[in-house]
Amino acid sequence: MLRHTGEKPFKCNICNYCCITNADLGKHMRTHTDVKPFKCNICDYCCINRSNLKRHMLKHTSEKPFKCNICNYCSKQKKQLKNHMFRHTGEKPFKCNICDYRSTRKSHLKEHVRTHTGEKPFKCNICDYRCSTKRLLNQHMPRHTGKKPFKCNICDYCCINMPNLRRHMLKHTGEKPYKCNICDYCSKQMEQLKIHMFRHAGENPFKCNICDYCSTRKWQLKQHMLTHTTEKPFKCNICDYCSKQIRQLKIHMLRHTGEKPFKCNICNYCCITNADLGKHMRTHTDVKPFKCNICDYCCINRSNLKRHMLKHTSEKPFKCNICNYCSKQKKQLKNHMFRHTGEKPFKCNICDYRSTRKSHLKEHVRTHTGEKPFKCNICDYRCSTKRLLNQHMPRHTGKKPFKCNICDYCCINMPNLRRHMLKHTGEKPYKCNICDYCSKQMKQLKIHMFRHTGEKPFKCNICDYRCTSKRLLKQHMPRHR
Repeated sequence: MLRHTGEKPFKCNICNYCCITNADLGKHMRTHTDVKPFKCNICDYCCINRSNLKRHMLKHTSEKPFKCNICNYCSKQKKQLKNHMFRHTGEKPFKCNICDYRSTRKSHLKEHVRTHTGEKPFKCNICDYRCSTKRLLNQHMPRHTGKKPFKCNICDYCCINMPNLRRHMLKHTGEKPYKCNICDYCSKQMEQLKIHMFRHAGENPFKCNICDYCSTRKWQLKQHMLTHTTEKPFKCNICDYCSKQIRQLKIHMLRHTGEKPFKCNICNYCCITNADLGKHMRTHTDVKPFKCNICDYCCINRSNLKRHMLKHTSEKPFKCNICNYCSKQKKQLKNHMFRHTGEKPFKCNICDYRSTRKSHLKEHVRTHTGEKPFKCNICDYRCSTKRLLNQHMPRHTGKKPFKCNICDYCCINMPNLRRHMLKHTGEKPYKCNICDYCSKQMKQLKIHMFRHTGEKPFKCNICDYRCTSKRLLKQHMPRHR
């Protein structure tokens, strides 16, 4: 009758456990001690009750006496068969009385309820680690011993528990046993299938208790919760960097080591993250999944689309605290600040060239190596930057999308249009800080500055001739023919 009333008169005086019978309490009390009176006569296994020993003894035999009458499933325990049958019926008899969660197992419901109460009854006897399930505690304990008893019989992989080994073995077999009953999706793990099923249901079970955010994955919710705090617990032991996620710290550490583990199998590109490699691989295809909902622009990644969307607005939220400059991107403002400080942090390790931008340094280094990774898919044209390739492509189409709103001039790129507009305004924004000279283009100002410094960076590789511009060097070279 106590099962109907829900009464549990026998209570543990150490933890919150309570039960129906004195015998169950006696079994429970052994969990607080090292007493394990039931021993296996074949191996070293010992446990706190007879039923556990019976289940263990089945491991030494291949017998599976309990068979499903619908499919080929068979098990060593009646309880396992009972849980299996719920898959055929779709029944989930165990329901949470706080939220809509339902489960096929009572043990799963108990674990779930602890996510509401925050209870962590299982404690490590070596460190301060506490957890909500005995399974998690068992997985934790080998961290102290360093033992990895579960070994793959195909490769050298070894791990601390059987579930990890099972997941690993699927890599060798390629098997995806968990299948969606609505579409063709199949996965290697039940957890992945559960997450997939949320897509069909439109369900986002993991909800933030501060804002309206909800997600299909628990780890996504955990990451989101950090946005509500200023805490950054993961700190770099080399510099002052700190992050909200250990994954971000790991990526950061690769910047110190210079390691780039992810490599493109088509070109020489290598990078720090798998996400960056995925973005790069799209440059080898015509796939541009991110599309502007205002114009025809499409691109290979979300960040490019965000930058593009700012073109449709006049908003420039990033403002310089020294002059009136403002920009649409934080990165542009950072580059602008170098003009005030005179700092050029990116240095070439071959010559004295320094730059305010990493991208400029990359382009410069290619002048030493002669590398031209960007190729036209219509003709044999190759170039050192994507910008030059984009400028080249309209030559095949004949399109000149950039038009002057004063005259009939049109051109293939925005820099050309900007230079043209200066003809109408007469503006010369680039000023020399030594004399009164000013110019319409930064390039012209750079050449002018060589007059003050006496520098002649362009050198003939046949004779001793040196000059201040690439144009003059080109004019000189025919003399050697």
